[in-house]
Amino acid sequence: MQIKNAEHLFERQLSLINNVEEQLSKALPRWAEATDRKALTKALNRHAEETQGHMERLERAAEKIEGIRLKRIKDSAFAALVDDTDDIIESTEEGAVRDAALIGAVRKIEHYEIAAYGTLRVLAKQLGYSKVRDILKETLDEEKAADDKLNELLKKKIKPVAD
Repeated sequence: MQIKNAEHLFERQLSLINNVEEQLSKALPRWAEATDRKALTKALNRHAEETQGHMERLERAAEKIEGIRLKRIKDSAFAALVDDTDDIIESTEEGAVRDAALIGAVRKIEHYEIAAYGTLRVLAKQLGYSKVRDILKETLDEEKAADDKLNELLKKKIKPVAD
């Protein structure tokens, strides 16, 4: 996709984050199965459900802007984060250490999404897409809340080192 102007940039970024959500919707249930702590399993499964809503919102956002449609663009950088998280599962024994490593990997992913949605909101504001900006804020808030929840789990429930 050739980026010729801010609208094209917005369309590309919207398409990329849509691909991120698609990749995540497939990965999160797999990662949830690999956890040892029920609280972490629950958090990952909940985020998998939220991810479905994120994809629906992205479709709604694209529909609100004339001339914009979600394109099939793979986010290769995000795919590397997914591969890294899968490698963590494969190379770490089940237990608190794996759970802590998973939290770290998934938090990196959350920060990636937070950056993407934050950038999209700024672009939406600059382009005058106020309704889309509101849709993106809802997802951005959920991504931040997921990151906070994972951080709290690491601090309070998962102890990779024996006391």
